[in-house]
Amino acid sequence: MSISNSSDFIRLLKKHPENFYIIHYSCQSLYDDNEGLSPRITSIAISHFATEQIISFSTHAIAEELGIARENVREKFDEIELNLLTNFYSFVRERKDKFWVHWNMRNLTYGFEHLEHRFRVLGKNDAAVIPVERRVNLNDMLSDRYGSNYAGHPRLPSLMKINGGEHRHFLNGQEEVEAFREDQFIKMHNSTLCKVGFFHSVIRKMVRGTLKTSSKGWGALLDRLFESRFAKAVALIGTLVSLGIAAWQFLPLVG
Repeated sequence: MSISNSSDFIRLLKKHPENFYIIHYSCQSLYDDNEGLSPRITSIAISHFATEQIISFSTHAIAEELGIARENVREKFDEIELNLLTNFYSFVRERKDKFWVHWNMRNLTYGFEHLEHRFRVLGKNDAAVIPVERRVNLNDMLSDRYGSNYAGHPRLPSLMKINGGEHRHFLNGQEEVEAFREDQFIKMHNSTLCKVGFFHSVIRKMVRGTLKTSSKGWGALLDRLFESRFAKAVALIGTLVSLGIAAWQFLPLVG
């Protein structure tokens, strides 16, 4: 089964929230200023939608578990990154059939293929590959529901600002590059965690019809309608009418 549009996405989320995981990761620069040909993976965060439990794999935690001092992380990075990805794929292996919600993890530059590639570069060929049809791009779901202009560019920080503001741990692409250069791996990890948390919030608001966007289309109008005072008034009237009918049916029994 695959998800082709936002209606499918919301319907399945409501029916089987336990089948959805949200994933995001941080890495070295996505451009040609790295010592290698592909960016190293520095942290991966996964949130289980139904329980809100977060599992994460990070450079600083792996280094500490391996007994590698901060000043030796660079020279031991292959060992650290391999352990990080090995732990990640061990987690994925029994959950490949679930839905994996991501933010533009589309290709070898930044995406599931990038993670698989780094695993192979480090000498492993047994990555637990998540089928393409089980990958759900949240950005695409939002565009489908609210229109392509649901937020300004860059979309992620713009959507954050519309819905309460940027998280204090949020780093944009350039800031993550600078954090890597300064060996600020905890800072990068915190940014990854805050983004996964935000995606979780966006999905919940999307399901409830309370997500704020810049869109002017029918999808956005309907969402705003259902969260408006009018909708609340209609719901109240419906409740009162139901109570009245119940009382009317009960009166003959009392008499």
